[in-house]
Amino acid sequence: MNSNPQDGTSVKKYGLALHTASRELGLAISNFAGDSRCETWNLDRDLATHLHQYLVEFIQPQTWADLAFIAVAKGPGGFTGTRMGMVTARTLAQQLDIPVFAISTLAAVACSSSKKSISTQDMALQMPAQRGQLFGAVYSVNKDSGLTELFTDTVMTAESWQEKLESWENSYQLIEVGSELGWSVSSVLELAYLEWQMGSRPDWSDALPFYGQHPVKGH
Repeated sequence: MNSNPQDGTSVKKYGLALHTASRELGLAISNFAGDSRCETWNLDRDLATHLHQYLVEFIQPQTWADLAFIAVAKGPGGFTGTRMGMVTARTLAQQLDIPVFAISTLAAVACSSSKKSISTQDMALQMPAQRGQLFGAVYSVNKDSGLTELFTDTVMTAESWQEKLESWENSYQLIEVGSELGWSVSSVLELAYLEWQMGSRPDWSDALPFYGQHPVKGH
């Protein structure tokens, strides 16, 4: 994630990432030139109570004025946690007048998993959803340009997902995504930085959560 000083798109300040889409809170910050840190906390239902306190403490010694952009995990994941992270990221970005990148939680896991694998297979990710369904997505990984979305994050029955995999033309690595995802916050930041380098500057109002399902059955 190091930047080239001669690259006009390099970050002069810092990028900050939040991951609140699971029971873990994940925070990461970097200037992409050697100064990076990342922490996770298993807050579960205490996330709402402690998020802002942890955020204020974590960002030090940097200040809000040091941020060039914010990245946030947009889901899929827990409804309340995802919403909380998204609202926080949008509010900060609006107040600071900086871009906010909404990054798929499944894409972040794929990015993290690619670093542990020497395989060039497609990555199929499945994650439990409510009411017996699954979230599924397929990404290909390029070490230089990041991820390519081959099958967008979708909620479906286990049977439909299995049919999708059985008909997939390429070989793939199946990754079962767990319920604690704060550890992948560094990949949320990395994927946002790749978009930043390509010149993307999304407005805070464009950052939207992906729930996939309504939290109440029947909606």
